[in-house]
Amino acid sequence: MKFTDEQKKIIESRNKNLIVSAAAGRGKTAVLTERIVNKICEDESLSIDRMLIVTFTNAAAREMRDRIGRKLRERLSLDPDNSHLRKQIAILHTA
Repeated sequence: MKFTDEQKKIIESRNKNLIVSAAAGRGKTAVLTERIVNKICEDESLSIDRMLIVTFTNAAAREMRDRIGRKLRERLSLDPDNSHLRKQIAILHTA
């Protein structure tokens, strides 16, 4: 997905809490997924089961978890020896 400049700012922002609000189909889940996966990949002290990510429905939470899992597996395929990513994938179902 090609992100807009505003979406890139959200993905790349650090050291602050964010609320992402937009109409349906505007890429909120994609932006948050990218942000979460980037943060996990950048900082091995972060763990997916220690993050608070709030959605409005259980279905949205499942979709977010599935997308994060896919992205983490993509990153692991590029760095197969990364034990941090392996652990994050293993514990994702408990997040």
